[in-house]
Amino acid sequence: MAMQEPGRTQGNLQGGAQVLVVDDDPGLLRLMQLRLEAAGYGVTTADSGERALAQLAVARPRVVVTDLQMGGMDGIALFEAIRAENAALPVIILTAHGTIPDAVAAVKGGVFGYLTKPFDAKALLVEIERALAVSGAPNAAGVDDGTWRSAIITRNPAMEEVLAKARLVSAGDAAILIRGESGTGKELLARAIHAASPRSDRPFVAINCGAIPEPLLESELFGHVKGAFTGAVRENSGLFLAANGGTLLLDEIGDMPAALQVKLLRVLQEKQVRPVGGMQHAQIDVRVISATHRDLEAEMAAGNFREDLYYRLKVVTLTLPSLSERREDIPLLAGHFLNEIGDRYKKQVSGLSPEAIEQLVAAAWPGNVRQLYNVIEQSVALATTPLIPANLVQQAIQREQTELASFEQARRKFERDYLAQLLKITEGNVTQASRLAKRNRTEFYKLLQRHKLDPRLFKPQRV
Repeated sequence: MAMQEPGRTQGNLQGGAQVLVVDDDPGLLRLMQLRLEAAGYGVTTADSGERALAQLAVARPRVVVTDLQMGGMDGIALFEAIRAENAALPVIILTAHGTIPDAVAAVKGGVFGYLTKPFDAKALLVEIERALAVSGAPNAAGVDDGTWRSAIITRNPAMEEVLAKARLVSAGDAAILIRGESGTGKELLARAIHAASPRSDRPFVAINCGAIPEPLLESELFGHVKGAFTGAVRENSGLFLAANGGTLLLDEIGDMPAALQVKLLRVLQEKQVRPVGGMQHAQIDVRVISATHRDLEAEMAAGNFREDLYYRLKVVTLTLPSLSERREDIPLLAGHFLNEIGDRYKKQVSGLSPEAIEQLVAAAWPGNVRQLYNVIEQSVALATTPLIPANLVQQAIQREQTELASFEQARRKFERDYLAQLLKITEGNVTQASRLAKRNRTEFYKLLQRHKLDPRLFKPQRV
């Protein structure tokens, strides 16, 4: 039989919520664990606040139940540490009668609730159910089966925190701004929010605001009537109306032209659109999610993005971590992509070698999850054995990194290759090389020094 990790129990088979219980009394800790497991919850235990924080760094529960008075870090200090990292995680405090005023003050400070010792088991279950209902998490019966987020593969605590907030806000209609580097999965998160929302049976429509020319973007968003402009041979209802009743994702909102920002703000305020060339307005009921890799505050300061639109779009902000900040997810994602791509290519791939996985985990990933997918696809396409070796993965990573090089990196590489080629042609003669480059010798020497190129190495070897 497999041994369980100390301080942990297996999650219940019903798919119920995970609860972290913290108490320095071993007897009470065991009692709460048994009662919660009997009610269908998965339980993680910790006998101190410090160990609870260590548990939270590994996996995120749906609710925390902690004693108020403990040796070392007490319940209030634990709550404050949790709030600093996981603001949406509900915390319930257990308190003795003499410390009720402290518990009341803690509730005012943001603690979800408190129970007095000795507590009633039913009251504890009710409080946990109430916390889960508010947080949008599954209850003991497993109401949330996780299908809404099935496309997002993670075991990273920061990513789980983002998903918990996403689940919480999915029930309403507040505008959401998703931040994150290119390739982190902003559209995936938007789709997950839509799937968890009451609008899930209505359309989800996405548009990349930076990929459509400015003259066409207004027509794509708001529609146009026939004859509104050259080429408008038929009526177009526009994406706002296409998403009516559902969700519209405005991807790369930071790239939206200034003139269109004004019109978008008016649509969001008035909840109606007028097609280009039309006279009639149409009412809309659309939940708007925006996404960007840009620093919108900096764009506002530079005068490129309207402040009033920014605050209209960012009622709730969700920030996706980069892949380099969630390296524990890389083997999971790689395995998932491997199966998916192997099926598509009709190749029998059994997995990645341990050395290949090490290469993946150690890589920089400037292109994030999208780049990881490309690397796995390249590796599968070129694989000749069921187990993909490390050298194939390394080659794919190098190709991707070359393609994703910054302008400065690309310029430096070109400069060095160009200088080396000149030295080869002139056999290390700097005067001739500088003349071919149309640069004076002093400047040319500086370029050689910058790239650590020694002309003597290019001179023909004498026998």
